[in-house]
Amino acid sequence: MNNVNEQHGIFRSSLGPSQILVAGFLMVILVATVLLMLPISSQSGQTTGFIDALFTSTSAVCVTGLVVVNTLEYWSLFGKIVILFCIQIGGLGFMSLVSMIFVFMGKKITLKNRLLMQEAFSFNTTAGIVRFAKAVVQLTFLVEGIGAILLSLVFIPEHGLIKGIGYSIFHAISAFCNAGFDLVGSNSLVPYVGNGIINFTIMGLIIASGLGFSVWIDTYNIIKMKRQSAEHFTWKQAFYKLSLHTKLVWTITIILIVIGFVFFFLVEYNNPATLGALSLKDKIYAALFQSVAPRTAGFNTLPLAELTPASQLMSVILMFIGGSPAGTAGGVKTVTIGVLVLCALSTIKGRENTVVYKRRIPMAVIARALTVVIIAIVVVLGTLMILTVTEDAAFMELLFEVVSAFGTVGSTLGITTSLTPIGKIIIIMLMFIGRLGTITIAVALMVRQGKTKEKHIIQYPEEKVLVG
Repeated sequence: MNNVNEQHGIFRSSLGPSQILVAGFLMVILVATVLLMLPISSQSGQTTGFIDALFTSTSAVCVTGLVVVNTLEYWSLFGKIVILFCIQIGGLGFMSLVSMIFVFMGKKITLKNRLLMQEAFSFNTTAGIVRFAKAVVQLTFLVEGIGAILLSLVFIPEHGLIKGIGYSIFHAISAFCNAGFDLVGSNSLVPYVGNGIINFTIMGLIIASGLGFSVWIDTYNIIKMKRQSAEHFTWKQAFYKLSLHTKLVWTITIILIVIGFVFFFLVEYNNPATLGALSLKDKIYAALFQSVAPRTAGFNTLPLAELTPASQLMSVILMFIGGSPAGTAGGVKTVTIGVLVLCALSTIKGRENTVVYKRRIPMAVIARALTVVIIAIVVVLGTLMILTVTEDAAFMELLFEVVSAFGTVGSTLGITTSLTPIGKIIIIMLMFIGRLGTITIAVALMVRQGKTKEKHIIQYPEEKVLVG
């Protein structure tokens, strides 16, 4: 019976979940590349070069936001629609959307398809994965719709009804999927640095998707339980009923936002090219936006090239950390860094176990977190060294570009359009690795550890070595 079900699944392939996930993204990127190369996709009606089309489609599908041509001025309406669809597919995941189409069509979701969805969402189990994926898709469209309505309050008065609605939908999807593509111009959202609606709507969309889909569901369930429960308990008690993962995500996200805000506000306060010329209200808006956006989305309300070196370095750190697992954000993820910091603090205090919120974090999780960070550092430094040879740009500009691509952020100090063909290919590969590499590595580690756990029955003698 299982063989019959497998034959009628979404995919009839002997490839593993990781391979199918990668193949699905590659297929979408290649199809989008062909569409963007067509004369109908450009404003001028001319064919777009393969590398530029591939760069744009990869950036869109990998929800990065780095561009080699101006999105507003270069691409036609058709081209912009292709980019928008790529962003939506890349944000939710190729397998998630395909699976949901089959669910709504009444098709059966096989075990292999569930494994694919499990990997796409970085889920721990296949139990309830279809219901979870369906809820994610529905909530995504709901939140993007709310964001588009709020943005339309600004864009419709500026651009008229039809164009304003189009702008609102495009930016809502781009922000929620953490893509960073915009239709404002070459300065991103700098013209809206003091606009409260634009700032808080975009930041809200970025934070919401950056938290991770599992955090949404867990938080919603606890709030619902608190409101419906006959037992009256405080919000603090409700917080402790959340899963450890959700508590860590909320805690680390808030800490990073606060630290980033205070840092940018103080360091850039008197910089005449950034915060210096703004009112106090606009300073607060800009510093807060600069704290939120670099961790995952390529929007900016300040000219990044004019930031002080300290602020540019802080932005690089935030981009490397990224958002949280099981969401649309990139980077090594907040919980990954949080686990390593907690482990370091426990070691400093002389504790054998890493404990947080009265829960012990397994050593296997700490080892995976360390592996992901080390691989990320190797990838970033390796590509950075190559680009220092192939590109004519300052070191900070290249570092910013590399980390932005790897973290699927999309921010730049202005060198993307001047990259050499080799540089563009390297950044394309880096964006793809950043979107899929760390997820695939993390899942592969979990699978491998699960398969080999029972095999390693023999325990070898322990011997200490000197470190530090």
